[in-house]
Amino acid sequence: MRRAKEVIKEFWIYIVLIILIILIKAYIVTPVKVNGTSMIDTLHDSDIMILNKLTYRFNDIKRFDIVVIDDKEELIIKRVIGLPGEYIEYKNNKLYVNGKYIKEKFSHKETDDFSINELEATKIPEDCYFVLGDNRVNSKDSRIIGFIPKKQILGKTSLTIFPFNRLGNKE
Repeated sequence: MRRAKEVIKEFWIYIVLIILIILIKAYIVTPVKVNGTSMIDTLHDSDIMILNKLTYRFNDIKRFDIVVIDDKEELIIKRVIGLPGEYIEYKNNKLYVNGKYIKEKFSHKETDDFSINELEATKIPEDCYFVLGDNRVNSKDSRIIGFIPKKQILGKTSLTIFPFNRLGNKE
């Protein structure tokens, strides 16, 4: 009996650390892997990033945030282009929000002309977002899967941690 108490006393700090790590991974941050080429040039296949699960509990989702989405089949990483209540269209590879040109300050592949009318909508529904991959010619995004409900957005990611030659913030 005395030996069991000594073992528990000796290892309690490790048990607390394991519980703390599990809680942090479940509710605050966790690693996430980029699968595919839909975010090239910004992100590459197999990049490992940090998913911040906490940020959208205190902050709004913003245009051009890179988010992780639970697509029911898999986790996908895309860029937020349109916010609730907005009308989105691309003409001549340029983004227009509610008819006003918005400069995209990141590299992306050519975007074919598109409007959310093709999704049978006149504006993005409440609590939904329009997302695109940066590799617009090879991306399963809102043009295909439709608007993304906020509840499917797990959090924001921008920090690549592996491979080390790509380490850094990708916003």
